[in-house]
Order: sequence, then C-alpha cells, then structure tokens
Amino acid sequence: MRLSILVALFVLLPTLAVAQTRQPIAVDRVVAVVNHEAITLNELNDRLATVVRQLRSRGTPLPARDVLEKQLLERLIVDRLQMQFAKESGMRIADAELDAALRRIAENNRLSLAEFRAALERDGIAWSKFREDIREEMIIARLREREVESRIVVSDGEIDNYLAHPEQANQTALVALGHIIVRVPEQIDATRLAQLRARAEEALALVKSGRDFGQVAASFSEAPDALTGGIIEPRPADRLPTLYAEAVAGLQPGEVSGILRSPAGFHIVKLFERKGGSVGGGMIRQTHARHILIKVNELVSSDEARHKLVGLKERLDNGADFAELARLYSNDLSAAKGGDLGWLYQGDTVPDFERAMDALKPGEFSAPVQSPFGWHLIQVLERKNAEPGDERKRLLARQALRERKSDESYEDWLRQLRDRAYVEYRLEER
Repeated sequence: MRLSILVALFVLLPTLAVAQTRQPIAVDRVVAVVNHEAITLNELNDRLATVVRQLRSRGTPLPARDVLEKQLLERLIVDRLQMQFAKESGMRIADAELDAALRRIAENNRLSLAEFRAALERDGIAWSKFREDIREEMIIARLREREVESRIVVSDGEIDNYLAHPEQANQTALVALGHIIVRVPEQIDATRLAQLRARAEEALALVKSGRDFGQVAASFSEAPDALTGGIIEPRPADRLPTLYAEAVAGLQPGEVSGILRSPAGFHIVKLFERKGGSVGGGMIRQTHARHILIKVNELVSSDEARHKLVGLKERLDNGADFAELARLYSNDLSAAKGGDLGWLYQGDTVPDFERAMDALKPGEFSAPVQSPFGWHLIQVLERKNAEPGDERKRLLARQALRERKSDESYEDWLRQLRDRAYVEYRLEER
C-alpha cells in the first residue's frame, strides 16, 4: 500500500517539472554545510524553480523570493540529513527497484518508459537527475517507514479507550485541512521560544487577515508539505493527530484555529471542508469481489500483462466464465477459488485496486487496473452495509490510532534529527 501511495505521489512530479527549461548555469557556491556535506546555490535554484511552478500550478500567490529561498534551504537541509542517515545505516534503493518505479510513473502518464524519458529530455530535464530525485524520494519514504512508523506502538489499553468513546470511534467524516508548523528545538531558552511563538502569531495574523493560506504556509511553515501549501490529504477526523482532531472539531469550514502547542512546536490549522460520515453510525460498507491478477516480473513486462488482460476482458464481455479464467490465468492465491476475494472492507486493498472496485456496479467488469502487485481484472459481485464484529472494530481502531500517531512521530523524529546536526548557513554571503 505504501508503494502505491508513493508512486501515486511520483506521478505528480513530471507534471510539475515538465515545463522546466534549461537555464544558463550560474557561478556556483556553497549556501549551507550540513554535517560534512555542502548544499550549493545551483541545488537551491533548481529546487526553487520547481517549487515556484508547483505554487503557480495551484494558483497560490508566491512569497517573496528571499523568504522562499530560506524556506527551501531549510527543506534541503532536512532532506540532506535524512539521506545522510539512510546512507550511514546502509539503506539503498537498487537500480532494478528504481526502474520498476519509473516504469509505473511512465505507465500512469500513459507512456512507455522510452517515451516518458524522451518527453522529459525534450523539456530540458536530465534523465539521470530525474532518476536520482525519484530514488531520493523512495529512500526518504522508506526511512520514515523504518525509523518512525514501524516503531509506533498501539496498546490494547489505547484501543479499549478509543472504543469506549463513540464520539472518537465514529468520526468518519472526511476533513480537508491545511496546517502550519513552526518547529521548536528540544533545548531552547526563553528568549528564542518567545521569538518562535511571535513568528507563529505573525503567521496566524496573516491568515486571519485573509492572506492565502498556502502562501503563508510556504513562507512560515517548517512541515514537510509547507511548500505545497501545507495541505493535508482529506482523511477521517479520527485519523488526524490528536491535536488537530480536537482543534477541527470546533471549527466550521473556512475557520482557523488559534496557536496550538505540541512537543514539535507551534501549529495553526485551517479547516477547508468536512463532508460525509456521521457521528454514531457504525455501519461499514463491504464489497464481495473477485479478480484475475497477472504479475509483472522479469519474464512478463507490464505491457504484456496489460495486453493479456485486455484479451481476457474481451472474452468476459462475450460470455466467458470469470471463475474459469481466473483458475487458468490468475497469478494470485485466490485463483483456486475462481479469483474470489470474499467480503472486503474499505481499506483492505491497495488504493489503486479499491478505487477501481468502488467505481463498479455489481456484475460489472473493470478494465485492466494496475497496482503494485501487477495488473488486475475486477468484478464486483455484491455490496452490503454491515456492523463490524468486535475483532474488526479493534483492527480499525488500531489502524486509526497508528495513523493518528504517524505524523506526530515523524515530526518529532525530524526535529531530533535536525537538533543533533551541525548546520552552517552561508546563504547571506553574496
């Protein structure tokens, strides 16, 4: 599932970078030293050009260039620290794994890998640079999973407490929000703490005065998503960090919280939208589905797998028996059962599969669908809403609590990593 989400994010990169054109290379210099490595002005300018296009593509007003430079430099420092940590601990992404991810990016843009590479190079994006950018994103995502998410512990007591408070367990409404974080170091004196709080208050005043939230986030926030407007992907309220969930519970769409305090720093939250769900409704949708899976490997390319399923889909449309085709051709363990996956709850499958499955009416066949496991044909047999059993309720509670803790834990880990590092700033040396 994480690979699926990661690759879904990578699909955005070409659309953001594809307009990039070659610029004359300026005289380079060091703008920061991070432990034993330098960050150069050319690196900063490259990232600046991409972020400017990101903000413009979203219609976000641009902060002043010097403000954006400082924010970007801090982002580069944090990324460099993570890459140093990964290297020291022996983490790497093999070329074969990277190539597989690049093929998925190309396919999601409806191009072959060769066509995708040619498109990037026509627009002045060096293929070697793009490859290494993707490798770095994959390493950072894997580092977060290993160092943060794999160490999150949810106790039985926490699950019991969660289920004992229905007002928590039934927050199924999706909320879309933005956030700003002003990070506070672990060791800090009162004067510096007051300065950081004043910075948070300045950001809050700008947001409340009507300034575009994305512009303020790009100017002030130190969250990883600051330079994309500080927007958090819509999710159920019970899967937000506790601090945010409690804050948005009292907000109407368009309203902004006050300054919130956590061990990581000062936070500001704006609620953009709340939709769906109910407080008190315990019914969960289930889908009975079956599929045919063709895996992609050294012997079967992605194009070959998809082409094979196109042929099988034609046979299904002409009356062939799905279960028989699944037994003959599917590479999944479910093949022996005619591809039957049983009753699936929301979240049981990877996002690519679930989106395609949810779009089908009972009895319908999907077109070939790609997921991290390969290519699928999906048929929905029936749907129902059902009250989950006790075991399922506990599993859902554990998932919600893990997700709630994830962002908080990652922010705390980044703060500690940053606090331990030696960083020398040279940006102002003109």
